[in-house]
Amino acid sequence: MTKFTDLNLNPKVLKAIEEAGYETPTPIQAGAIPPALEGRDVLGIAQTGTGKTASFTLPMITLLARGRARARMPRSLVLCPTRELAAQVAENFDTYAKHVKLTKALLIGGVSFKEQDALIDKGVDVLIATPGRLLDHFERGKLLLTGVQIMVVDEADRMLDMGFIPDIERIFSLTPFTRQTLFFSATMAPEIERITNTFLSGPARIEVARQATASETIEQAVVQVKPSRRDREGSEKRTVLRALIDGEGDKLTNGIIFCNRKTDVDICAKSLKKYGYDAAAIHGDLDQSQRTRTLDSFREGSLRILVASDVAARGLDVPSVSHVFNFDVPGHAEDYVHRIGRTGRAGREGKAITICTPRDEKALDAVEKLIQKEIKRLDNPVKPEPKQEKPSRSAKPDAAKPDTAKQDTAKADTGSRAPRKEDKAAQKPERASSRGKYSKRDDKAVVGMGDHLPSFIALSFAERRAS
Repeated sequence: MTKFTDLNLNPKVLKAIEEAGYETPTPIQAGAIPPALEGRDVLGIAQTGTGKTASFTLPMITLLARGRARARMPRSLVLCPTRELAAQVAENFDTYAKHVKLTKALLIGGVSFKEQDALIDKGVDVLIATPGRLLDHFERGKLLLTGVQIMVVDEADRMLDMGFIPDIERIFSLTPFTRQTLFFSATMAPEIERITNTFLSGPARIEVARQATASETIEQAVVQVKPSRRDREGSEKRTVLRALIDGEGDKLTNGIIFCNRKTDVDICAKSLKKYGYDAAAIHGDLDQSQRTRTLDSFREGSLRILVASDVAARGLDVPSVSHVFNFDVPGHAEDYVHRIGRTGRAGREGKAITICTPRDEKALDAVEKLIQKEIKRLDNPVKPEPKQEKPSRSAKPDAAKPDTAKQDTAKADTGSRAPRKEDKAAQKPERASSRGKYSKRDDKAVVGMGDHLPSFIALSFAERRAS
């Protein structure tokens, strides 16, 4: 079995790895680190939670241990799709490079440009950034990428989903042609493959698992919910979610609930708090400091339930997540793999439960087709309320029924025959005229403006004034 000591890493890096408690590399680490140390381009394809971050941080630290950074010209560049993932990569560098004198800077949104400019001006060995903030600094003339020796693209398929591919292509064009490129992704969409063919030169391809597969340590299940009404779908799904959480009991040490929309993230988190659950929301519209505090609380264990959008689905390493709940079936089947990959990490067991409504059936079929596995169905923990039968419109209450004795008397008077029209006319009371003396217009001549012209109208204007 391969050990980290067999990978020709810097002794100071090996010391940091040992202090972190790791001895044996994961398959993606064992496959990617040797060619990376040789200076080759690397294309790594592995499911989430397999240790891709260390696959590039460890060889980068070893390669950058010698040399000195220049002002505004970073020696290496790591591109990440989200702020949270970029911050996590920075933490990994702090862990593994603590015995090596390397400087780093983190360029993400929600942080002052002034602070980031000060770090860049001093010169950094490792620059970790999201594409948008990196280009902001470049366009302001605060950053040069001509000194980049190693460039890493992490979670490339997530970059594609978020629309960053044009930015990635532009950043590639700003770096030297001689750079070394380490490219990591969980799936290989055609657009991703086009980029690797364009910007990577003879890469070592390391694929440690079938594309878009979920870890075998994760127990997957689906609860099908049929809302009673369209406008009650959200509230009924939240009722089912609470029942699922309660049903797991003490097995649920902490969990992540994923929603497709940011508004649903907020609503779901507020609903759980209302019912006494320890929950908080995290999504892209929240302030960065708030997102960081919430994520830190979840990692430390002071927060039990994290309600998130897909901003938290990729790359976040919280090893002890016991459960993942999909409040919505994701629109992209690949996102399902990344969501449930937050649990069952590093060989641990985990559980992922998805709530599915009838209109989500197509998306669920796409997920099962992608993972090539039928997901187990669970019974709905919330039993539907029995429908109350409405009284028929034709049925009348007893109080409204006519007196049968009176009906019998009327039948005796009229006999068994049906009343004729003449009888009806005779029985019909004469209607009192609402028009008074003009009710019978045919009896009198029509009164108009002829012979019955009022005398005052015939007067001239002067005569009317005189009168």
